[in-house]
Amino acid sequence: MKLSVIIPVFNEGKTIQRLLDIVTDIRLIYDIQKEIIVVNDCSDDDTDSAITAYISANPDKNILYIKHDVNIGKGAAIHTGITRATGEYTIIQDADLEYDPGEYNILLEPVINGKADVVYGSRFMGAKPHRVLFFWHTVGNNLLTFMSNMFTNLNLTDMETGYKLFNTKILQQLKLEEKRFGFEPEVTAKIARIPDIRIYEVGISYYGRTYKEGKKINWKDGVKAVYCIIRYNLFP
Repeated sequence: MKLSVIIPVFNEGKTIQRLLDIVTDIRLIYDIQKEIIVVNDCSDDDTDSAITAYISANPDKNILYIKHDVNIGKGAAIHTGITRATGEYTIIQDADLEYDPGEYNILLEPVINGKADVVYGSRFMGAKPHRVLFFWHTVGNNLLTFMSNMFTNLNLTDMETGYKLFNTKILQQLKLEEKRFGFEPEVTAKIARIPDIRIYEVGISYYGRTYKEGKKINWKDGVKAVYCIIRYNLFP
């Protein structure tokens, strides 16, 4: 079995090499193999040279590197990665180190046991460490999750989590449209409509960044998420 790790990247030159070290070194349960798909969404810092140098220095690592000619958005980078995924399961890994690749096995456990098709890593459940940061971000996340749950009839605690693990065949059958940060509510709405889909949640840690440290999401993305929840649930 193989896990496809899609890493959408935009201006993460400071962290991408460290992240690739961590991801490539992780040993998965039951000797599951990994393929790493890095999609550079036309970064304008040193991200490209950092990735190229890393791949040159580590030719034995299974890394596929794709570059967008123009900046389209995180969602578009994820779409590109999904089309190239060949593993039985796929996980999205942000390049900013807010999520710990060492917890892949926690998300894999329910699917390996034959219980789940999709696993969400929740930042709001379990005993894992969580960096204390923005009150209004937490309120916003909770409101978006609540609103999404009302439409999907799911009982998720963290719809906006960046850690989502999918059965690749199911993921590749979805017609995904959102190019930027609307990916999370859109994919949740579309996954929830699949008959007999088995969705699980597991607790994960979260090492959030401040805006000074490079965090990109803002209140405008929250407004867009509300739009996406309404659009993809009421007008599928």
